[in-house]
Amino acid sequence: MPVSKSTQEIEIKLRVANVFALRRRLHHLGARKVSPRTHESNTLYDTPKKVLARRGQLIRIRVEKPRQAKNGAHRPQPTQAVLTFKGPPKSWPHVRHANQRARNKSRYKVREELEIAISDAQQMHRILTALGLRPLFRYEKFRTTYALRGLRNLKIEFDETPIGTFLELEGSPSAIDRAAGLLGYARSHYITQTYGALYIADRRRHGSRPTDMLFTPIKKLR
Repeated sequence: MPVSKSTQEIEIKLRVANVFALRRRLHHLGARKVSPRTHESNTLYDTPKKVLARRGQLIRIRVEKPRQAKNGAHRPQPTQAVLTFKGPPKSWPHVRHANQRARNKSRYKVREELEIAISDAQQMHRILTALGLRPLFRYEKFRTTYALRGLRNLKIEFDETPIGTFLELEGSPSAIDRAAGLLGYARSHYITQTYGALYIADRRRHGSRPTDMLFTPIKKLR
């Protein structure tokens, strides 16, 4: 993991209806596993009045714990932690006509993203709370990262979440469109909402009050 990263994040999500078929498709396309299945525990921070959320900004601590192989053949990877800042959503690309700009803004999620590896997530939590920020929302997922031959700088994130399985494609718009097509998706399938927004919508559909998007203890062991 790099010590720090500053970039413009361009991504979409895709809902996976058939996990077996999707895995088979990745295998058929020769997808290469870049990182193993990793449990991610995420905590978003904000002021009590949600100033950052109103600005479209985000501060997050993510703790990553790679899952050990069942046969124990490989040494377990160390737990890592990352501090992330994301700016408000932007449109892509910077085009002249307002209607084209609106279409591109809705098609991809584009945000400034600043990341830095941290050695102590609990100490960073203390720093953020000392600055007046508070944990706003927690969510977790299992993530496996893949890459496709011929599509440089495109990441395919296979995300298992408490509200279903998703793909997250991150890269240039052309690479995202190419990968989505190869995986059997159309542009009408693109999702730009955050996992927090998807979780709130899911809870409302089920008539439940949103809390944190967490697995049951049994799921965490799998």
